[in-house]
Amino acid sequence: MKTTPFTSKHISLGAKMAEFAGFNMPISYKGINEEHAAVRKNAGVFDVSHMGEFILKGPDALELIQRLTSNDASKLTAGKAQYSCLPNEQGGIVDDLLVYCVEENKTYMLVVNAGNIEKDWNWISSRNNKGVEMHNISSKTALLAIQGPNANKIIQSLTEMDILNLKYYTFVKGKFAGIDNVLISATGYTGAGGVEIYFEDKDNDANEIWDAIFEAGKSYGIQPIGLGARDTLRLEMGFCLYGNDINDTTSPIEAGLGWITKFTKDFTSKAIFEKQKTEGITKKLVGFEMVERGIARHDYEMVDASGKNIGIVTSGTQSPSLGKAIGMGYVETSSTQIGTEIFIKIRNIAVAAKVVKVPFE
Repeated sequence: MKTTPFTSKHISLGAKMAEFAGFNMPISYKGINEEHAAVRKNAGVFDVSHMGEFILKGPDALELIQRLTSNDASKLTAGKAQYSCLPNEQGGIVDDLLVYCVEENKTYMLVVNAGNIEKDWNWISSRNNKGVEMHNISSKTALLAIQGPNANKIIQSLTEMDILNLKYYTFVKGKFAGIDNVLISATGYTGAGGVEIYFEDKDNDANEIWDAIFEAGKSYGIQPIGLGARDTLRLEMGFCLYGNDINDTTSPIEAGLGWITKFTKDFTSKAIFEKQKTEGITKKLVGFEMVERGIARHDYEMVDASGKNIGIVTSGTQSPSLGKAIGMGYVETSSTQIGTEIFIKIRNIAVAAKVVKVPFE
């Protein structure tokens, strides 16, 4: 298994470790429910150094990004980021990603999912017909997500950059905890506020930054958080997880990602998505909560009152914040109305649920 610059920290803290996307990652420290609550109410630190980062440079970098991603990256100015996806040629999704504009019309950073680094690199490289300069910096980039309502206050004490007023989906670059060239962005995967911190792992910088964050957050009771709570936090917000809620066979229109699918430019599968938007789709990703006792899991069958199959569960959990079982899944469009009664097949028993809006409440 691959390691991150913080793997020894996790082990020394007694984290429950497991393989994720080929990396030895912390799943939990004190328990998912406690870690989940820490992020919602206070602040927590996630090691997400397993994520991939690509630098695209040159006069044709933006043109390549525009051609391959669904969102409109021409709207980005230096210091801004956007959520987007890489559609495939059949109307599915190669990956979802973040696009950072480092220097307008010249330098961009793409942040991709850990399990898709090689796949995405090959996809973009094979379509780079204008010689855009590309660098895969994934293996030398460390990434920490400090999330929660107190995250920015804690981080502000370690830098002269203005973190407290950092707007959502913008970023700054400078000195942090005595380390140069640290990129801090107001992004994350929890819906709890906070930042993500990118820096090159060299000269023990990773350990210094980790220690500085935990020292600064000591009086707040900052906690290390594992991937277990990351999953429950993102699901409460209705955020998609690649490989579960979106994949090579699901379109952004079906996944409720029409807002990152801009038809003001040409890009892969644009015609397919325009047709779906105009003529309608046969399935759609919805949120649901269990009405009867039971927890829905990935790939469980969804049926209607007559027992007819209407879809499949993509994500499900017991929500720590809400105290009820929630999930997401693709259902036939006739069953997507808020309040619609559906049933989840749990151990071959149809357990009642209902369609609800996301984020979950």
